[in-house]
Amino acid sequence: MHGYWPQFVKIAIAHMLAVASPGPDFAMVVRQSLAHGRRAAIWTSIGIGSAILVHVTYALFGIGILLRTYPVAFEAMKMLCAGYLAWIGAKALMSRPKGEVPVPTLGSGESPARHAAWTTGFLTNVFNPKATLFFVAIFATVVDPATPKLIQGAYGLWMSGTTALWFIAVSLLFTREPVRAAFVRGGHWIDRFMGLVLISLAAAIALAPVS
Repeated sequence: MHGYWPQFVKIAIAHMLAVASPGPDFAMVVRQSLAHGRRAAIWTSIGIGSAILVHVTYALFGIGILLRTYPVAFEAMKMLCAGYLAWIGAKALMSRPKGEVPVPTLGSGESPARHAAWTTGFLTNVFNPKATLFFVAIFATVVDPATPKLIQGAYGLWMSGTTALWFIAVSLLFTREPVRAAFVRGGHWIDRFMGLVLISLAAAIALAPVS
């Protein structure tokens, strides 16, 4: 592994810059944090991290290149992603005042269920064309084709884990009592704003050129 450290450092820097930039994943985690609390936000974050493994898998096997080679397939994936984000955004726009709500913890019985929150995060990331382009670009330009698949897989596991940890940190921040207390009275307005953000992202994805 020591011979691949320069390559790994390039991947790590590019990945951290990408994951820290605002996008559908960040908007979704913030929304889950404010609307449903810590438990849902953390499981959503784990779902986002899990979806990274899907991108890594198709990048390893060259499926991402096929998506770029056949614009119709990529366009279909774009529209699927845009539709999903628009649907989530529309639900957020219909948010109503919740009143004073205690901050849920990871072990609380608050809805949505763990698998539902995980699925929300997973689908948000796996259907994100920007994530597709990022991983295709990384594995096509930064990763040497001669790098063993085992090492490439290790890169993927690292990116999956750090992505989940980053968004768990975001979840913990936005569900801290002082932070959430500042939002809870007008939480429905925040939820509606995040709905607009998600719908705007959906529109940007749908209208973005394939090339």
